[in-house]
Amino acid sequence: MDLTVPSWGRKILITGVSCVGKSSIGRRLAEILDCAFYDLDVELEHHFHMPISRLKALSLTGYSFRQKASQVLGWILQENRDGNLIVALPPSGLCDWYRKVIKKHGAIVIALSDTAENILQRIVFYDDDSNRIEKELDERGRALYLREIRKDIGYFRRFHGKANLHVDLSGADVAECAAKVKVALDHYFSNDGQAREI
Repeated sequence: MDLTVPSWGRKILITGVSCVGKSSIGRRLAEILDCAFYDLDVELEHHFHMPISRLKALSLTGYSFRQKASQVLGWILQENRDGNLIVALPPSGLCDWYRKVIKKHGAIVIALSDTAENILQRIVFYDDDSNRIEKELDERGRALYLREIRKDIGYFRRFHGKANLHVDLSGADVAECAAKVKVALDHYFSNDGQAREI
């Protein structure tokens, strides 16, 4: 993504497959950088007054859901146009409508990646009302989720490849991951937006 990013009002967006650690790492990074943090899924639930699962069910297609969601992303970026912020995006955060909003606001996108095995260690389950639930996986369940995670990694790779920065988490904990992302950002800003893979 060829974007010109001002030194003030930097918008940092984090994407990656589900459960790679976008929200946890984004929240920790925001603490380090002393800036606002938004989880787009949470903001969507607040804006539309319903759980994400219901919002997706009421949308005719994934495309129409992303159109609605991208409007909320645009409002977040516009309201914080003069300040720094970090937003955790969904896995589809570089698709169609989102991409248009990102280009308009000159945001920096960081794609996080890890192995399916490491992502499975971080997996979190929610019910239809977005309440966190505990769920123990047996061997068959683990194999099923590993297969689904690998499918997601393969599917979203072409979209995440369009990010400004790519950071491989390599199974690190949240603090270490946030530090890796900060190193990538420091390099990016000190080299006039020249990306490198970390």
